[in-house]
Amino acid sequence: MTTDEASHDAIPKSATVFEVNKHSLQNTRVNPLAFTAPMAHNDVLLRVDKFALTANNISYGIMGDSLGYWRFFPSTDPVHWGRLPVMGYAEVIKSKNDQILVGERVWGFMPMASHFMIVAGNVSQNSFSDISPCREGLSPLYSRFDRVNANPFYLPQNEDYDILLRGLFTTSWLINDYMSDNQYFGAEQYLITSASSKTSIALAFCIKQQAQRPVIGVTSNENKAFVASLGCYDKVISYDQVSQLDTAATILVDMAGSKTTLALIHHHFSEQLKYSCRIGLTHHQDIDINDNNTLLPGPVPSFFFAPSQLAKRSKEHGATATMTLINTALLGYIDFCKNSISIAHINDFEAIDPAYQAVLAGQANASVGIVVHPNG
Repeated sequence: MTTDEASHDAIPKSATVFEVNKHSLQNTRVNPLAFTAPMAHNDVLLRVDKFALTANNISYGIMGDSLGYWRFFPSTDPVHWGRLPVMGYAEVIKSKNDQILVGERVWGFMPMASHFMIVAGNVSQNSFSDISPCREGLSPLYSRFDRVNANPFYLPQNEDYDILLRGLFTTSWLINDYMSDNQYFGAEQYLITSASSKTSIALAFCIKQQAQRPVIGVTSNENKAFVASLGCYDKVISYDQVSQLDTAATILVDMAGSKTTLALIHHHFSEQLKYSCRIGLTHHQDIDINDNNTLLPGPVPSFFFAPSQLAKRSKEHGATATMTLINTALLGYIDFCKNSISIAHINDFEAIDPAYQAVLAGQANASVGIVVHPNG
């Protein structure tokens, strides 16, 4: 169906979006969306088929102001309310761009909503981007929508795991690539906090494939058995066992974000900590994003920005070759996860909040991935 053949009936009669209070993330609301204004040139309306909900999305909320995550899909009340970005699949239901057809299925960053509108640009055979003014200055990586029919790695049976894992796996692959690129900063081993998080598991998986450095996972006592059962960590300890570790030359990858845990590890390893890499904020109840970590012994903790390493690798080896490496590795990781992580489906938009609150409180089952179908 061409753009001009798209019927006005495609405009949803009732659409909704899940929003969180930017200053108090536990407060949420489901707000109506209205698409009553005439669509302008290059406007594209998408219907969300499914999206994944993970601890990464909570991190987006915590760092929403400092890293710009609230700007991707602005609320009608942007001072108080925000729309968390999620990874999902959506279908084009109305298009004012001649190169984007109604019925196309896409993968990318989207709001926790039943529908959303973008301004399409940078259209290619493989993808197109949202070039809305609110995206100015944000990483173009997060503005791109992959056209499913052009993705040689797409498998329908992998969709749920793809949206659950692809974004975080790409980050993890790039972390390990960055460390390898820098000769592991002279370290002999990895120490990964919040070892039960899906990003941590992905990183441990990537490291294990290369078998370059042993990996120690740090997790809660409740999750030790699950983490150990995965087989991708060489050793699994609880947070209260950190001080018992030998002080070998170590890379810390901190997915927890806890200022208490970060200080404990820095003081224990001191100068034997060769690199301190900050990624996640799964322990957001104990964070202080304005904390001055320059006073900690050892290296100053540094936040890892995946798009920078991706851009470097793409420049060196070409974007196609780099993404082929990542996506080939992702297929292996999805197969690995199918044996250890099950999928819980949410088909009622009103039921999103209980799942969100469990993830926010750190009480979600680490062995279960949450996939939401906002249109039932």
